Amino acid sequence: MKAVILAGGEGTRLSEYTDVVPKPFVEIGGKAVILHIMDYLSKFGVTDFIVCLGYKSEYARRYFSQLCLSFNDVTVFGDGSDPINHTQLRSDWEVTLLDTGLKSLTGRRLWRIKEYIEDERFFLTYGDGVSNINISDLIEFHDKSGSLCTLTAVRPVARFGELELDASGSVKSFVEKNQLAQGWINGGYMIMEPSIFEFMNDSNEMLETGLLQRLSAKERLSAFRHDDFWQCMDNKRDKEMLEAIWETGDAPWK
Repeated sequence: MKAVILAGGEGTRLSEYTDVVPKPFVEIGGKAVILHIMDYLSKFGVTDFIVCLGYKSEYARRYFSQLCLSFNDVTVFGDGSDPINHTQLRSDWEVTLLDTGLKSLTGRRLWRIKEYIEDERFFLTYGDGVSNINISDLIEFHDKSGSLCTLTAVRPVARFGELELDASGSVKSFVEKNQLAQGWINGGYMIMEPSIFEFMNDSNEMLETGLLQRLSAKERLSAFRHDDFWQCMDNKRDKEMLEAIWETGDAPWK
């Protein structure tokens, strides 16, 4: 099964880093977030990746190229011919880098890799979120659902404390920075059937307000509930938190 990773957005809320690099290539523990995601998926046998590029796509191409040149045996030629890598960074990985448009929204990025999917089920996620989701359980749930798409529903840690009030304004409970008690959000980590493209075109739309809403209206969208660790890297605070978790040596997605 191929894994499609959306990695083309500008990441403006993390501009301290994304002025230089695309957000999925901001590093946690000395390694790009996108590589953390790819390593985790590999544990479940997902090793064929399609990376949807846009913003600073040249950086992403150079990043992967330099990884190969830095960690593998290479032959270079004085006549300027392309170097030959004698080994791969990961022998079981295949990584396809596709420029899906500088200003494309997530829906258009997905549409533009359609020909690379062919007639296969595929995995789709965002390039800035790490988790310990059991991918095998996700696939099993999707199989039983009969849906065209199953997303992973998560309840992230609240940024602020949560208050429960009664009608008079008295505080019934106060919990500091707990996981959200109500309401699920789309955490990515989706399984999609190739027929989802029948519900799409090249319109420049967000995945969430386009395809996923249309599938929901047709009752062809399911949600796999994940109550354990999930965290996106949306801003500097998130990056620092992920760094701190990684430095413990016991990161849930490791």
